[in-house]
Amino acid sequence: MIKKGQKVKIICGDDKNKTGNVLKVFVKEQKILVEGINIKKKHIKPKTSDKKGEVVEVATPIHISNVTLVN
Repeated sequence: MIKKGQKVKIICGDDKNKTGNVLKVFVKEQKILVEGINIKKKHIKPKTSDKKGEVVEVATPIHISNVTLVN
């Protein structure tokens, strides 16, 4: 069982062979959130007319079957 704070290695996908710490575990969806892995860009609209919109990088969860524990 993978728990928060453990170090994992990605075994498939775009981030293959990268390692990172588990930030959060989603038990029902069988997904985990890993620090610095599976980063996506999210576009945010301006909330008022005087501010600008921005692009923020957000880590998204990956399936538990795509990782393995590292000692």
